[in-house]
Amino acid sequence: MKAVIMAGGFGTRIQPLTSSLPKPMIPLFNRPIMLHIVELLKKHDITDLVMLLYHQPEVIKKFFRDGADFGVRITYVTPLQDMGTAGAVKAAEKYLDERFLVISGDLLTDFNLKKVMDFHADNKAMATITLTSVKDPLQFGVVITDKERRITQFLEKPGWGEVISDTINTGIYVLEPEIFKYIPAGENFDFSQDLFPQMLANKDALFGFPAKGYWRDIGNTDSYREAYHDIFKGKVNLKIDEPKQDYVGKDLRVGADVNLEDASALEGTVVIGDNTQIQGGGRIKDSVIGRNCTIEPGVRLSRCVIWDNAYIKKGAKISDSVICTNVRIGQGAVMEEGVIVADDTSIGDEAIIKADVKIWPRKVIEAGSTVTTNLIWGEKWKKSLFEGAIVKGLSNVELTPEFCAKLGCAFGTTLPKGSFVLAGRDSNHSSRMLKRSFVGGILSAGVNVRDMKMTALPILRYKLKTFGEVGGFHFRQAHDDPASMEIVFLDGDGLDFSSGMAKNVERIYYKENFRRAHHSEPGAISDINNVAEFYREGFLRAVDKEKFKKAAWTVVVDFNFSPASQVLPPILNELGCSVIALNAYVDEGRGAKKGKDKRAALEQLSKIVGSLGAQAGFWLDQTAESITLLDETGRILDGIELLSLVASLTLKSGQKGVIAVPVQAPSSVEQMANQKRCQVTRTKSSDRAMLEVAGSSEVILAGSTDGRFAFPHFQAAFDGMFAIARLVELGAASGIPFSKSLAEVPPWAFLQTSVSCAWEMKGGIMRKMSEDSLDKEASFIDGIKVHFGDEWVLVLPDQYTPYVHIVAEAKDQKTAQRLLTEYQKKVEGWKKELG
Repeated sequence: MKAVIMAGGFGTRIQPLTSSLPKPMIPLFNRPIMLHIVELLKKHDITDLVMLLYHQPEVIKKFFRDGADFGVRITYVTPLQDMGTAGAVKAAEKYLDERFLVISGDLLTDFNLKKVMDFHADNKAMATITLTSVKDPLQFGVVITDKERRITQFLEKPGWGEVISDTINTGIYVLEPEIFKYIPAGENFDFSQDLFPQMLANKDALFGFPAKGYWRDIGNTDSYREAYHDIFKGKVNLKIDEPKQDYVGKDLRVGADVNLEDASALEGTVVIGDNTQIQGGGRIKDSVIGRNCTIEPGVRLSRCVIWDNAYIKKGAKISDSVICTNVRIGQGAVMEEGVIVADDTSIGDEAIIKADVKIWPRKVIEAGSTVTTNLIWGEKWKKSLFEGAIVKGLSNVELTPEFCAKLGCAFGTTLPKGSFVLAGRDSNHSSRMLKRSFVGGILSAGVNVRDMKMTALPILRYKLKTFGEVGGFHFRQAHDDPASMEIVFLDGDGLDFSSGMAKNVERIYYKENFRRAHHSEPGAISDINNVAEFYREGFLRAVDKEKFKKAAWTVVVDFNFSPASQVLPPILNELGCSVIALNAYVDEGRGAKKGKDKRAALEQLSKIVGSLGAQAGFWLDQTAESITLLDETGRILDGIELLSLVASLTLKSGQKGVIAVPVQAPSSVEQMANQKRCQVTRTKSSDRAMLEVAGSSEVILAGSTDGRFAFPHFQAAFDGMFAIARLVELGAASGIPFSKSLAEVPPWAFLQTSVSCAWEMKGGIMRKMSEDSLDKEASFIDGIKVHFGDEWVLVLPDQYTPYVHIVAEAKDQKTAQRLLTEYQKKVEGWKKELG
């Protein structure tokens, strides 16, 4: 008799265990699940096998080959497409000219198959379905039979109200070749949904045999772990390759070349694969460990499944979890029950993986991280939720509604009960979806929300600093990745969250120490109207209206489909400035432009500025915080040029005070300020560091190198809308075009690059840089900046990405390039030394 093994499924429900293996090849006690099926068939003298493959067929073929090593003969059939269970068997029809058995390659069972086959023959059946009783039949197809075991009814995945039996279809069939007349060739056709109902309707000899013994469909990760628990409890007989050892009170199976330092630390059933090292001082209970693994001292494993080539460092604690192939687990790491860690993943020291979290392959979990949700996309789980004042992630993948609700509750817990926060978002659909979930979390902590709905971030900041809210937040699309969203957290002054505030929210989020309001005391939501009008009034008070009207400039502004398009044009028109507005409407289906799209938009803007004879062109990003300037010729200024121009025009206007710029800003700012007897303050590169300085009464301008500016006499926050108006005002007051004003800026050569650098190397790189700078003039505001007279080079580790930035400035391009190249080579050399 022949048997067909169904081995073509994708294993979607059991991911991430099937990320690199077909489901039948998942190890069960260090052997593929399907090998147990092959041996069950052989035990019942079924040795002529047809394997139906589809997903990753080469993995199965490489292991089983022709079957001779396992005492069977195997024929492989691979349908060209997914054709359903019966359709796939139809593809093997030419090999099945006699009675045959069908069985799934991912079942765990010890049924007596001979009894099923004898029952089939005795009843002269055309098809016999093997049945079993289960506690929860809702996930399976319920089968009803009469007294003679002839099938009378099918209930496919019924509700409890429909359940009249706990007897289900196990997916094991004995079939006659006559069934092929019902199965159309080349079509998707299923046994349960198509063939058997048709046979029932035709009153064919269709029987059900209630088998006794163990049966489990290993359909998901919970079922996979439960299969191990059942084996530990002796519920199913299973062959184990590793020989049993003679230890009283222990069921210990040990493979070849195993180094086991202390057998007394093992309890219950423990299986250890070949060439594995188990160092002393720990405790291992009811666990299966694969081949070529290393378990360091002090490790505690309970009911764990460890696949091949795992390395677990000292002091790690893992409970009821599955660790796949080539996984590295750091010292003192903790994994709670139900964790799945897929292949080629690295878990950092002291990391905590919370219960039921699934981590997909090739991920890096930083040391000290607490992972609370599944990690599917991206490469890394950071130990901090926040990047400065921002939480960022892939929309509906990393930033999900569930995550946002929990984060909102953590944020609300840090605030006084009954207080008010301000909410806003950009025009993106995902921003609206995620913001609503976040608001729900805040309300659950007893905090009220004043919702500005869709608004530009500078307007939300302006409202925050003038009213009584204790904080705020804004959802927006990430400027560098249209698939990602950002949540910007603000304090009561409209400033970005401080690191202390961010850590407080993180602490509550990870410990789940949420404040839950009484059912009568949740927060309330209220809408806010006329905020744009309030912003407009303050805006107009902060500019010189007469200068505007006298200049009568024409500017072209690409609003990039942002909410700012509803606010700025009327203000500029009221000031006598003629505005040619591009993309000046809100389109929730359009994302932020980046890369080629942004360059194309700027090139188009350049042509329009030149053809219309406008005094300037502006590109406003979707958040309305950052601008790109085009002069009257249509030339696009980079961030360094724009900062130098704004500083020059501000100083020319006669304002006295302090200009705040980041540590990497060009020296031309100091040179111009000295000429006007003004001061320059260098700050750290973070937004909050700059804006904290901008809040000082002496500061007249704070400017970044990426087109963001704060004018504190209006508001100490980055505001692209006000920056456009201020540039028009300053440009008009200067009496000369922007191109000529920029030509008056002292010339400096300014170059920058980035070098990839693993997180764990950053400290060593900066130590090397510090040692290298001992005999040089250096400053340490942010990173290490080495001065060579008027020239300098800065080495600055990125706070949020695995890079080190190198910036060089000199009086000429050649010298700047020499400095940049010199220090780039140094950083690369230090990387090799540290590696």
